[in-house]
Amino acid sequence: MMRSPELRGMRRRIPAGAAAITAGVLAAGMLTAAGAQAAPQDTEPAADADTAASGPVFVDGMAQPVFEEPWVRHELWVETEFDSDGDGKRDRMHVEVARPSETETGDLTVPVVYETSPYYSGSASTQSRYFWDVNHELGEKPPLRESPPPISAPGGTSPIISNSHVSTWVPRGFAVVHSESPGTGLSQGCPTVGGSNESLAPKAVVDWLNGRATGYTSADGDEEVDAYWSTGKVGMTGTSYNGTLPLAAATTGVDGLEAIIPVAPNTSYYHYYRSNGLVRNPGGWLGEDVDYLFDYINSGDPDNRQYCIDTYRDQMQAEHDRVTGDYNEFWAERDYLNQLDDLEAATLMAHAFNDWNVMPEHSVRISEALKERGVPVQEYFHQGGHGGAPPHEMMNRWFSRYLYGVENGVEDDPRRAWIVRNETGASTLTPYDDYPNPAAATVTLNLQAGGASVGGMTSLAKPGTERETLVDAGNAACNAGTLATQESQHRLLYTTPVFDEDVHISGTPTVTVRMASSKDRANLSAALVRLPWTGASGCTSSTRSSSTSVVTRGWADPLNRTSLSEEDPMEPGEFVDVTFPLQPDDQVIPAGRQLGLMIYSTDPEFTIRPQPGTELTIDLTATSVELPVVGGPLAMPVCTEDDDRATVVIGGVDSGVPNHALAGSCTVNHHILDGEHWDNHGEFVRHASDVADQLRAASVITARERAAIVSAAARSAVGRGR
Repeated sequence: MMRSPELRGMRRRIPAGAAAITAGVLAAGMLTAAGAQAAPQDTEPAADADTAASGPVFVDGMAQPVFEEPWVRHELWVETEFDSDGDGKRDRMHVEVARPSETETGDLTVPVVYETSPYYSGSASTQSRYFWDVNHELGEKPPLRESPPPISAPGGTSPIISNSHVSTWVPRGFAVVHSESPGTGLSQGCPTVGGSNESLAPKAVVDWLNGRATGYTSADGDEEVDAYWSTGKVGMTGTSYNGTLPLAAATTGVDGLEAIIPVAPNTSYYHYYRSNGLVRNPGGWLGEDVDYLFDYINSGDPDNRQYCIDTYRDQMQAEHDRVTGDYNEFWAERDYLNQLDDLEAATLMAHAFNDWNVMPEHSVRISEALKERGVPVQEYFHQGGHGGAPPHEMMNRWFSRYLYGVENGVEDDPRRAWIVRNETGASTLTPYDDYPNPAAATVTLNLQAGGASVGGMTSLAKPGTERETLVDAGNAACNAGTLATQESQHRLLYTTPVFDEDVHISGTPTVTVRMASSKDRANLSAALVRLPWTGASGCTSSTRSSSTSVVTRGWADPLNRTSLSEEDPMEPGEFVDVTFPLQPDDQVIPAGRQLGLMIYSTDPEFTIRPQPGTELTIDLTATSVELPVVGGPLAMPVCTEDDDRATVVIGGVDSGVPNHALAGSCTVNHHILDGEHWDNHGEFVRHASDVADQLRAASVITARERAAIVSAAARSAVGRGR
């Protein structure tokens, strides 16, 4: 259970019309496990009438619900700086506002919580016939997919676009603003799915809230609307596509966008539709690609839709490249990692580690880059699937600090990562200094022969020397649950011993596979699985649920082993080394379980499905997993035999150093590996020195004892060939 600062019951009233708070330090809000799982609810006591009329109130650094309905609600159209529909006029975005009535009857000005979306006016059919056919050979150009029927004409978003966030934030003294993305609903322009107008449209709304852009009462009129009630301070939030757009807006560096809370944002359309050079659909949407997403949201003016199709969607189909899957200029323009130089908005990022739609790498890659740039960042993760906003208390503290200026200390919190833990008991929201866990270090897991059934995987042995072969099941492939629970020629599976202590993984695992293919193209898939398997394991059973045993996974095109943007040909039978990341994770593998690496080819939930029969041969001498483990190699409980020697003995040389107990039943002697085959003595001594360094860093041994271990290794005959 997480410890939180004690609530002090402090209340503070901000005078109506105040633009900022200049004094007062308020205690941090309490974050609870229940809050991590439940939807935000207004449970605070109602304020008396004079309090509600006086201005916003803050308790322990969080805005309280003191304002009451009716709200002032009105719509308008904000003029942007672009013309994406080619009519010679700047596009206008449809915007709607909900705000406390005191902003109209008194002198109260308020900051804004803002959500923008392409979805408010509906979406196209999701019947599989409108997606790309995935049953074809790799490297083959698929037939052009069929377009779905047009979305119904817009109009249902006037005068109210959405009620999301209104009941949460308006009572607390914020205005809530919604807008429709370009080319959707009653907004002018064209959808571009990650194009520049998707960033500039919300920028224009922020500019309007600061008096720098013009709002109108209609899409084509000239009667202007001012945001006289706005302080100019704006925070954006939303989930999925709606979570992508706060990041997009923030990349413009627009003044006034102070904070963003993206939930499950898509931060790169390449990473959404491709993986390491491989054409790979988001989970649950087999055959989806960026051009289908255009059709899915193309809900704007019916008279403009064909222009948008001809100008933007057809370009997508010409440039997204479903043949090679390579990263190109089209994808680079839709990768927000390339656009962070001007981003200054304080970022509270939220994602799920079992989100197989918008995968967790999307948030992690951006958070890491923003930290390097000195932008205030906190991260919230949970173990569920797509979506899942942070607890209300976290969001409230974030917006109260950065939109109202409340000195609640959130920016100085030494805990920058919050993770819902539920692997070994009830859900608890647990704080960490950062993500990945700063105590995590890389553990190299080597593979031992037997993968056709179940081979070994351990950090305490040199790799096997065998070569093992699997056969791609192609368009007849079963999902990962079947492969993990049945012997099969279609996968290779390697497992650790049963853990006798918990193992905490935190970070991004990396897999290196030395492989040869019987054909010049092949899918390459890998998954880390927790065994025994839990969840459904039928051939077509989904493995995207958080209840299944998939810890993390990844996919790669062997032809992109040296570059995402250019293929390196692979001759049949030629061995090549392919190194690629799996998805980031933070998970505790409980004692009594095993961790397994499964290598296979076609993943029917995610990849192109060629004809069966391609053979992949794996060379175990250069195939391994780099696993980020809290505590590093010394924390891996992978020992199956006891070593009850009192001291560390290396190749018969007694170091005199106590044989300390480590994780599980392991001891220092287990880590020395003096019984393994070493190519030369120097290689072994370097290994023993590395182990001694790890022991010293963990304060297991003293500096003198470290020297004694290295000396014993140097005096031993290990690796001398005799």
